[in-house]
Amino acid sequence: MKYQIISDSACDLSQEAKELGIRLVPFQIVFDDERSLKENLEIDVREFYRFLVENPNVFPKTALPSVQDYADVFSEYARENIPMICICISSKISGSYNSATIARELILEEYPKAEIEIIDSHFATVLEGLLVLECVRLRDNMVSLEESAARLRKTVETGRIFFSVGSVDYLKAGGRMSRFSGVLTSTLGMKPVITMKDGKLISEGVTMSRKKSIEKIKAAVGEYIGSIKDQLDLYNIVVGYGYDRGEAERLRDELYEMLKEACSADVEISVRQIGSTIGVHTGPHPLGIGILKGS
Repeated sequence: MKYQIISDSACDLSQEAKELGIRLVPFQIVFDDERSLKENLEIDVREFYRFLVENPNVFPKTALPSVQDYADVFSEYARENIPMICICISSKISGSYNSATIARELILEEYPKAEIEIIDSHFATVLEGLLVLECVRLRDNMVSLEESAARLRKTVETGRIFFSVGSVDYLKAGGRMSRFSGVLTSTLGMKPVITMKDGKLISEGVTMSRKKSIEKIKAAVGEYIGSIKDQLDLYNIVVGYGYDRGEAERLRDELYEMLKEACSADVEISVRQIGSTIGVHTGPHPLGIGILKGS
């Protein structure tokens, strides 16, 4: 039996969602007390990044999907006896998963036979998106709800994101790094390199320039790839970017050559734009590489 796939908008699949039958529950981008816009519905990602570039001293925030937001969506499918899998941004960086979990319990009170699997992606943006796309593949291959959920929960263990940002001011404003570290790196103009693993942000150090931060990202990717190179054909790789697609395409080409030389692997590397929910915390110039094994 096919099931309905639901995710929060942090998966950054707004362009494909309708075509692939994915239902997105939006985050809101909060600019001030009077202006709060639903991601991809009331403000698109290009408009968002343009705003950041033109207003470098303004730091928007996000508001996560509420319990009611999820309950409203779940109830639509529960009434029609349609099973659901809901994939959420990492519970370690957002309360979206918690909202969905509580909403599930509320729906089961009214519809006891409803089938709703809530999955913590342990990631965000392009890697959360890869997990949702893997769920689409499983659904379209008629894998059962229970089996799909089990495979997806196993798959998240293989994921990594390696990234950097143009300025740590957004990370600091969003509470993603200590005040001392934020002031230090901002003062010195350093660029952090960060790994996301199991939902946690781990510092890989800092560099003095964008170019060196990209080299450090590639080195971190190379080290991880070295541990999985015999199975590299089973993995999906994506380059994520914010405002500058050209920079991302150059990184993709460099990564492709690096992997071809190191592993003799002819792998496909996609390029995807990082959405507003994560852009709030990274600013307009995030750049990273996500890796996830297929289920």
